[in-house]
Amino acid sequence: MSDAESAPRAPANQSYEDVLKDAETTVAEFDEDSSFSNKIQSWLHSTPAAVPMFVLVMAVIIFGLILGSKFFSPFALTLILQQVMIVGITASAQTLVILTAGIDLSVGAIMVFSSVIMGQFTFRYGLPAEISIALGLAAGAGMGFINGVLVAYLRLPPFIVTLGTWQIFLAANFLYSANETIRSQEIAEQAPALQFFGEKFKIGGAVFTYGAVAMLVIVFLLAYVLRSTAWGRHVYAVGDDPEAAELSGVKVKNVLIQVYCLAGLICAFAGWALIGRIGSVSPTSGQNANIESITAVAIGGISLFGGRGSILGALAGGLIVGVFSLGLRMIGTDPQWTYLLIGALIIFAVTIDQWIRKGTA
Repeated sequence: MSDAESAPRAPANQSYEDVLKDAETTVAEFDEDSSFSNKIQSWLHSTPAAVPMFVLVMAVIIFGLILGSKFFSPFALTLILQQVMIVGITASAQTLVILTAGIDLSVGAIMVFSSVIMGQFTFRYGLPAEISIALGLAAGAGMGFINGVLVAYLRLPPFIVTLGTWQIFLAANFLYSANETIRSQEIAEQAPALQFFGEKFKIGGAVFTYGAVAMLVIVFLLAYVLRSTAWGRHVYAVGDDPEAAELSGVKVKNVLIQVYCLAGLICAFAGWALIGRIGSVSPTSGQNANIESITAVAIGGISLFGGRGSILGALAGGLIVGVFSLGLRMIGTDPQWTYLLIGALIIFAVTIDQWIRKGTA
């Protein structure tokens, strides 16, 4: 076949110049669409809390339209804050770890064991509640330090390390406490400081607990630290590319240990708040805290591959779960619908994260 025969032929009523212009127009339109898509991906990459915030606002609006003033009452809205108080605090700890491309399955065990230490040191050994609380917080930081050393220096996978320490801390919790629950009445009479974060105060028709306020303080403080300090930038750098971070002068091992240690301290703080939330010290409480914290982080738009996300997104993720739980309960639907919707949101959030990663790779 000759070159003339193999060359593309223009329609009889269209010149080669017109064909070329049509092709250029098609390419330009494709580039424009591609550019718009990249802009959206870049914006979401730089504003990771946007999607969960949008979902949260839409959920509030939808349940508000269905339930009216019953849902929009100050009491109902502040009740959501009280319900997600523990999840919000543990999700803050989980966010720090996941930003370094790790995961901490032991957050719940650290939280409960720390609360048991606070209670047992007060009632078994007769120490003042304030000293027992300080020792419980130190124990939580110590458990986080163990996780950090195993991950940073032995280079063990965070999933395996925290899966193992979760079982160890949980077993130690049951052995040390002998499955003994310290009742709410005893605590109220002898060590009210342990229940401090369960105390309530009113602003108008809204009822707040000090634990809910503490959760917001922790979240916004960590948001500032991660966004505006060198240490926060190092955390993101370690999660994004640890080798590049090391070459840039970041002490990766030190950062990892500090992150896990701080996460343990925050979980211990959650243990103190847990005593206030349920009123008692129970070694069997908070068993689902690890799953709930990961759920809040995933829905909150924090990349499970590390290096991207906002702790405000994790708070939004926890609030989304709280809004769905309360809203569906007030409507009177089967509780299983909550799990169904939360599961769908997790898959949606991970899908969005993968799409953003592909667009910014």
